[in-house]
Amino acid sequence: MLVTNKYLQTEAQKGQYAVGAFNTSNIEITQAIIEAHEEKNAPVIIATSTSAIKYCGIEVLSSVVRKMAEKASIPVSLHLDHGTDYDLIIDCVRNGWTSIMIDGSHASLEENIHLTSEIVKVCHGVGISVEAELGRLGGIEDNISVDEKDARLTDTEEAVRFVKETQCDTLAIAIGTSHGAYKFKGESKLAFDRLEEIKSRIDVPLVLHGASSVIPEVLEKANKYGANLGAAKGVPVEDIKKAISLGITKVNIDTDLRLAFTAGVRQILTEKPEVFDPRKIIGAGRDDIKDVVKAKIDVLGCANKA
Repeated sequence: MLVTNKYLQTEAQKGQYAVGAFNTSNIEITQAIIEAHEEKNAPVIIATSTSAIKYCGIEVLSSVVRKMAEKASIPVSLHLDHGTDYDLIIDCVRNGWTSIMIDGSHASLEENIHLTSEIVKVCHGVGISVEAELGRLGGIEDNISVDEKDARLTDTEEAVRFVKETQCDTLAIAIGTSHGAYKFKGESKLAFDRLEEIKSRIDVPLVLHGASSVIPEVLEKANKYGANLGAAKGVPVEDIKKAISLGITKVNIDTDLRLAFTAGVRQILTEKPEVFDPRKIIGAGRDDIKDVVKAKIDVLGCANKA
């Protein structure tokens, strides 16, 4: 069943849990995500980046996710992650996406309000929900690098004005996470006080980007079978749970899926060098992704919420 992010996050807000937004770019990753959620009876957001759409093709990716979603026993949203190109956003609207993120975080507040308002008008006219972003995360997203000095936390007063003027359905805020596998040089230090302050002032559901945990066991497995991932470090599970308790209703997860896929594929290629069937090789990565997704569902608290 296809639904919007607004629907899923409004329900999560009522139930005080979060829904995972898991990135996909092919059939196997989508299978892993949906199968894991069906087994856990959990709602899910399938996120697609600009680069994933270019890699797979917009019509193919839409068809894959929508067909699987329509057959699924759980509610599924097809979401554009970090949309910055107007033409691509319109193409996603035309090709069946149920949720759009317009990312104007690189722009001034005034320009971000203008960009977001325009997309809201387009999407609300056809029943699609809109996520916006205020503040800016560091790290690498879709091959775009944001230096630590350019990252900035979300300002509460700006958030109040932004939501009122744009009428966005959900808001991604910056509280100290970052994109990629190398999130912290030292200990995780998220601005929970800022999250509490923002939540007390606005009613729309909130989003946490850059929230992969870089699971130690998965990282260890990948390195064991030949990866060279160095000092990768993610957001601790305890921090994610605390953020959810303070009002986060959507948690974005991509890096953890990539690491799981890498670990699974490297293991089968190392332990079974005689295997040359791509389905078995890719299938091993899919299985590891599924295990990670099921564990994430428990962290998010959305099991049996479908």
